[in-house]
Amino acid sequence: MKLTNRETELCKYLIQGLNNREISNLMHISSHTVKASISEILKKTGTKNRTHLAFLLGWEKSIEM
Repeated sequence: MKLTNRETELCKYLIQGLNNREISNLMHISSHTVKASISEILKKTGTKNRTHLAFLLGWEKSIEM
């Protein structure tokens, strides 16, 4: 899966369990942009929801360690 730098940054916050508003504040973007970005990431990764995505990303991170 090829994610942009911004999508990768968003995923780091997602793994930490932050909600869209918290992510938007940290990244200085709108909550709508966060939601749209998460939808795009879900498509790219083939995951069904943000929980599944966070699990997948956390799993891949643990394998890399």
